[in-house]
Amino acid sequence: MGAVSGAPVKLWRRLLAELLGSAFLAAVVIGSGIAAQRLSPGETGLELLENAAATAAGLFAIILMFGPVSGGHFNPVVSFVDAAFGGLSWRDAAAYLPVQVAGCIGGAVIANLMFALPAATISTKHRATPAHFLSEIIATLGLILVIFALARSGRSRAAPAAVGAYIGAAYFFTSSTSFANPAITIGRMFSDTFAGIAPSSVPAFIAAQIVGGAVAVVVIRALYPSITPAQAADIIVPHQQDQAGPAAARAAHDGASPAAQPPGHGQPTD
Repeated sequence: MGAVSGAPVKLWRRLLAELLGSAFLAAVVIGSGIAAQRLSPGETGLELLENAAATAAGLFAIILMFGPVSGGHFNPVVSFVDAAFGGLSWRDAAAYLPVQVAGCIGGAVIANLMFALPAATISTKHRATPAHFLSEIIATLGLILVIFALARSGRSRAAPAAVGAYIGAAYFFTSSTSFANPAITIGRMFSDTFAGIAPSSVPAFIAAQIVGGAVAVVVIRALYPSITPAQAADIIVPHQQDQAGPAAARAAHDGASPAAQPPGHGQPTD
């Protein structure tokens, strides 16, 4: 299914990677928000800058840690869009969803505890406005386009940095600060801190993220009509191999074709 010969990574290992990666992601987002409030009290712009910078850098590192096992989705919208293009089975996408949500909730609890706060506090920060709804559609659309454009053009090596950079930038160019992820949206309910979101705002955010993902599918099909399941399988990081040799793995990560594949496999054709 992927770009490298070898047995597919076992589902339980991919689920574990998604669980841990999602937990780390939530811990980074929420923990850096708490730290920003304490380090720069009353300086909202500086707090957001600190939170965005930590999230962008942390996401880059987390994708590198867990991406080679599961692809580094940590986001149900990414997983289901991947399934829509044949890169992930619908069954596996459905299995990814609960562990991504559980990981983000767990990461929120860990972040709270690391700063000597109660393990779980329900956020009171209301964010549901029409502007936030539009922002989440745009934020999610942009995230999915970044991911699939890189996979389609054989530039998977740049994906961890590009995804981190996009999310860091979207903290500022969207009024919602770019959640762009239903799992992290749910996780952020459990911390009444800088990065939190009130439960009453969560349904609107998730609905907008789903709409953004659906629009992304249409746009990707228009921009990249020849995208293949093998290319989709390599988002965000090539990972569909369990026994491939180092040379083959490096070739896939660089967007090159292993010798065992037909010429032009995985490369743009349109």
